[in-house]
Amino acid sequence: MSEKRPVKITETILRDAHQSLIATRMSTERMLPIVEKLDQVGYHSLECWGGATFDASLRFLHEDPWDRLRKIKDKAKKTPLQMLFRGQNILGYRPYGDDVVEYFVQKSIANGIDIIRIFDCLNDLRNLQTAVKASNKEKGHAQIALSYTLGDAYTLEYWTNIAKEIEEMGANSICIKDMAGLLLPYKATELVTALKETVKIPIQLHTHYTSGVASMTYLKAVEAGVDVIDCAMSPFALGTSQPATEVMVETFKGTPYDTGFDQNLLAEIADYFRPYRDECLESGLLNPKNLGVNIKTLLYQVPGGMLSNLTSQLKDLGAEDKYYEVLEEVPRVRKDFGECPLVTPSSQIVGSQAVMNVVAGERYKMVTKETKDVLSGKYGKTVKPFNPEVQKKCIGDAEVITCRPADLVPNELDTLEAEMSQYKEQDEDVLSYALFPQVAVDFFKYRDAQKTKVDASVADTKNGAYPV
Repeated sequence: MSEKRPVKITETILRDAHQSLIATRMSTERMLPIVEKLDQVGYHSLECWGGATFDASLRFLHEDPWDRLRKIKDKAKKTPLQMLFRGQNILGYRPYGDDVVEYFVQKSIANGIDIIRIFDCLNDLRNLQTAVKASNKEKGHAQIALSYTLGDAYTLEYWTNIAKEIEEMGANSICIKDMAGLLLPYKATELVTALKETVKIPIQLHTHYTSGVASMTYLKAVEAGVDVIDCAMSPFALGTSQPATEVMVETFKGTPYDTGFDQNLLAEIADYFRPYRDECLESGLLNPKNLGVNIKTLLYQVPGGMLSNLTSQLKDLGAEDKYYEVLEEVPRVRKDFGECPLVTPSSQIVGSQAVMNVVAGERYKMVTKETKDVLSGKYGKTVKPFNPEVQKKCIGDAEVITCRPADLVPNELDTLEAEMSQYKEQDEDVLSYALFPQVAVDFFKYRDAQKTKVDASVADTKNGAYPV
């Protein structure tokens, strides 16, 4: 038998698994009792922060995301913690000043993050430079994720060239981020083989089960030499989430790729999450539709989350009968927009514009502000040029940005600090405010109100009364 080359696994149950299946609603309280067991498994990393967790914690769970990170770090003594970071957009939806990006990276690492997975929706590496430099400065592990997509421009040569640039930029590893489950098993063999021949840094693979091929894709990628795969514990695996951890562990058992993980320990962890999954199904938080296979993903290249957005937009407009027309319009809009990958926020922008084109009965008769921003270069450079006629129709003779978009964003930390100083209780509060000003202020007010309640109940107890 060939030499041992155990595959490493990043566990996504504390971040992408619940983001994909239950709209990022798992609370810190739900996570903490199982972290010590997760820490014993021997994972490459625990993905537990970033992506939509930050916004959802503040907005829906009334929790401080920084506090969540510190509490998880306190219990995970051995396993590196990992987060997802949207390049210059951090965890928000606009490019931020370099000073905010640098400070966010610094504070993330200081509070417990070891690996930062940094991506850009257009694969414009200029939008990743600041975050990578900051991560290297703080001695974090900077992983650059390539948003995987299909199209004429996305040849093996494209992927290997960009991988070389990433290595030269100082990234510690590369992730193939297949957000829509488009990477087919034999294509994975081709891609991973080519990347391993091109760069020396480790290659990780992230995919979603949406199109039904993900486990087979992992099998072929591991055989081709991929170093790490992203998996989710079985109660929150499959569907729009990742392949199941236990299944992949069993698949590689007794082979050169054997993880060496203990299935009994994994079973205990699964037992912990299973009742919560049942609870989510019962309350409707987990929609069984998200657990199925949707092969249309491969036809239209539309990620699962984007499909549900399109259906709800059409429902609001009373145009549900236009669903298939919109699905056919999506690839056309994407082509007009320089064949960009479809991942937050480009997926939402392309989807909304496709809906408008179909509903208005004329292409680009109505145009969103975000469409204008994309076509003005405010999000960065696309792999192919924009369709010049569409660009002219949407933005007229407006000036198109060719520099790195963040070069036009001044440093803004001091201004933000001044705006929110009355609420500040910890350094990190200014970053919560920078990303989601209104949501953060609502949370700060809620936090103050909770304190007042606690103070009042302590005073009552001292006076011989009991807190209610």
